[in-house]
Amino acid sequence: MTPPRPPAWQPRSLRDSSDSDKIDGSGSWDTLDWTKLEEPVSAPVSFANLGCLLESEKVIVEGYGVVLINTDEAGTLLVTNFRILFLSEGTRTVIPLGTIPLATIEKFNKTVLKVQSNNRQAADKNPPRRLLQVIGKDMRIIVYGFRPKTKQRRSVFDALLRWTKPERVWDLYTFACGPSKFGNANPKERLLNEYFRLLGKSSVRASMDMIEDGSYTLSNEIWRISDLNSNYNLCQTYPFAFMVPKSISDEELLQACSFRAKCRLPVITWCQPGSGAVIARSSQPLVGLMMNMRSNFDEKLVAAFCTQLAGEKGERRKLYIADARPRKNALANGAMGGGSESSSNYFQSPIVFFGIDNIHAMRESLTRLRDYVDMHGTTSSDGRSSFLRHGGWTWGGGNLSSMSASVSLLGDSGWLIHIQNVLAGAAWIAARVAMESASVLVHCSDGWDRTTQLVSLACLLLDPYYRTLAGFQALVEKDWLAFGHPFSDRVGMPNISGPGNFDLPKQTSSTGSFPSSPVRQSSGSAASQSSSSSHAQNNYSPIFTQWVDSVSQIMRMYPCAFEFSPTFLVDFMDCLLSCRFGNFLCNSEKERQQCGIAEACGCIWAYLTDLRSLGSTSHAHCNPFYDPVKYDGPLLPPAASLAPTLWPQFHLRWACPDEAKAADIEVQCRAMTVKYSEMQKDKAAAERRVDEITFAMESLSAELLRERHTSWRARESGNRATKEYTALTRAVQSLGCKINFTTSDVEDDPKTCSLENSNSRRRNRNVNNSDVSVSISLMSEENKSENPMGRVCEALCPLRTREGVCRWPEAGCAHLGSQLVGLKANFDAFDRLSIYDSYFQSE
Repeated sequence: MTPPRPPAWQPRSLRDSSDSDKIDGSGSWDTLDWTKLEEPVSAPVSFANLGCLLESEKVIVEGYGVVLINTDEAGTLLVTNFRILFLSEGTRTVIPLGTIPLATIEKFNKTVLKVQSNNRQAADKNPPRRLLQVIGKDMRIIVYGFRPKTKQRRSVFDALLRWTKPERVWDLYTFACGPSKFGNANPKERLLNEYFRLLGKSSVRASMDMIEDGSYTLSNEIWRISDLNSNYNLCQTYPFAFMVPKSISDEELLQACSFRAKCRLPVITWCQPGSGAVIARSSQPLVGLMMNMRSNFDEKLVAAFCTQLAGEKGERRKLYIADARPRKNALANGAMGGGSESSSNYFQSPIVFFGIDNIHAMRESLTRLRDYVDMHGTTSSDGRSSFLRHGGWTWGGGNLSSMSASVSLLGDSGWLIHIQNVLAGAAWIAARVAMESASVLVHCSDGWDRTTQLVSLACLLLDPYYRTLAGFQALVEKDWLAFGHPFSDRVGMPNISGPGNFDLPKQTSSTGSFPSSPVRQSSGSAASQSSSSSHAQNNYSPIFTQWVDSVSQIMRMYPCAFEFSPTFLVDFMDCLLSCRFGNFLCNSEKERQQCGIAEACGCIWAYLTDLRSLGSTSHAHCNPFYDPVKYDGPLLPPAASLAPTLWPQFHLRWACPDEAKAADIEVQCRAMTVKYSEMQKDKAAAERRVDEITFAMESLSAELLRERHTSWRARESGNRATKEYTALTRAVQSLGCKINFTTSDVEDDPKTCSLENSNSRRRNRNVNNSDVSVSISLMSEENKSENPMGRVCEALCPLRTREGVCRWPEAGCAHLGSQLVGLKANFDAFDRLSIYDSYFQSE
């Protein structure tokens, strides 16, 4: 549909403003003469039926004359029950940078920026600028400018307070939208199917009947599926089914779970077909401050992972225990009853500490990285390019000290170091399993953050199936969703028990709310209403974002090993952070079951599959370089290659959009693939046209051949007819008669008409409707004497004597019709005569 026209009172385009309106030293968004704009009583245009709205999406607040500071564009800001929509003033199209789902918003601030001026009249002419800063979890910082002396900013802010953080999970947009056409099949069935694949039982398919009657507890020689947690009584954050050693009974599992934090006992997350090596996961053991607490059942369960090596009689498999935490953190947890295993109690298993920091360090790291990207991008939230800061071109001017400071800021964020630690830990686990056929038990504190990062990334390196689109879904659903990564807490959404721990911004007065923007500080003092909530007091953390970033780093090292592309990862992250679908709501499988997520909400996997179905293998989610034959085994990157870089498609897409696209060579390859596909389609169409023409020519040739056969048969028939006509004529003449044919539409004599004319007339004349008359007359005596056939007829006449005298001379030959009795008397003899042999001479 055509977007509504802007109201008459809306401001003109900012880029058309005269230079005289600009304030020296300020951003280009000051070109509007805000004081000349007055807010109307009611908005003259309604956006309730806007064409870009999604299903069940409703407009709550409309803001007119709003400026997107980042790109210096004026437009209309709409707050819906799902997102902030920013429509350009001129074209009424959606501006992606200014459009952000409400669930993707991490925090937002109201800011009043005052302009310093010694002239009182100038200060009155330039009232304070009212801004709204929105910080997203997807690496963007957006600033909207509102007209002064209006209540639009307050209305938008109040709407964001209400809708960005609903009190209940059921108030999210995904429940209002419902499953729609993206229905979610039962995730329990998909989990069981993955277990069956790992056990070598791929021929068995899970069903709801199997889940209800408990017949899914299959096993192979050494591992089995346990239904001990079918009602989540054993562990509320574990899935309803998990894999354990076949030699361990359910009673022993019950005894072992109490020795691990949150009852997250060691279970198998992946087993290597053939060798029997496994990757197991758990939470920290409760060894206490003195590190002397033990559990025989826990030690027996862990020892069961050390199965015998294939082909080595009596030799047990080696077991490594990988603790994701720094060693000092593990020791500090001993004061709260936790800690780490003692190598002497677990078959002399080496204990390895990976030194990965906790969720709070990751949160602060991403915040610093986002500020760095915003400050040094092409454009930032203050409306100024990084090239124009500090009075000159930072890079082009050769300011090496400034460049070094910028690089130092990137390093100080610590994000790439954290990514490297995760990659190194996962690569170490994969190498132990692939090269030594060893088993590895991985845990951190609770076993649902760093543990999940490491085991899922190691599985991705070891198993080529997880590097396909279907396998990636199975991996995420198994290790992240089924094993209880607390997505509601980490993403900052409410869960089943009420509002989450991710607090909304508290409004307090402060100054300098934009420390990363030197332009704002130089333009005047800022009276800010900003968030004073400390992230250290909540559980929000970009753990899953960090893992997907790690996946993108492996894809950069092995670009032909993955069926999906970096674009797929970006779209996947956008869908997850937006909470448009229900797959990643709540903190565990149990909570999602209690909320009825699978039945009430849409499925992110069905949505992404539907997108790919539109483009087949040329879709942006498909990797055109994928080579499954070459990369059909484990990926074991050497330590030197584990040097991560910024993920351009995700980290730079808002601040440096052109650079982010240029970094993606797949875009160019995909364009070539699309062009090649179009050429293939044109070639196929041309080949079909050639086939059609060839078929038509063959049909015409066959028709021509049939016409030739018909013409030949017609000539033969005409020749036979001519011969028969001549024979009949001679026979009739031999009787002394003359035959004449007369038709109403034929003027030529039948004896003289050509064969071609005869055939033509036969084709063009309906015989049933033709008027044909035949007349027979006696020949005159002169004609008889001239006609030898007449004499023959007289010689054969039964009424003549041998002497040639007519017995009835008085009757005359003209009365031949009355002498048929005599003719009939000799009919048998007459019939035996051969006309061709006796009467006529051959031609």
